[in-house]
Amino acid sequence: MNCDVQGVCDRCITCKKAKSKVLPHGLYTTLLVPKTSRVDIFMDFVLGLRRSKRGRDLIFMVVDRFSKMTHFITCHKIDDRTNIAFLLLKEII
Repeated sequence: MNCDVQGVCDRCITCKKAKSKVLPHGLYTTLLVPKTSRVDIFMDFVLGLRRSKRGRDLIFMVVDRFSKMTHFITCHKIDDRTNIAFLLLKEII
């Protein structure tokens, strides 16, 4: 079985590009540390929640990398990008 797998990987173009011996992956570099708050933020969504009494079933999470301050904003799963942008401006900025 090892020979079969090796044969498939040798013929696969995607495998050859991903496992290149000519251009190996470089060293990991750290992210730059922001100088002030609210310059570099991380946004994510927490899905799969039960509906609350207000009908909200999604948590919009915003993390400031400088101060490590985390904001949890409840919203609806059907909210589009304009509603999410409005929540970001209203709650964070």
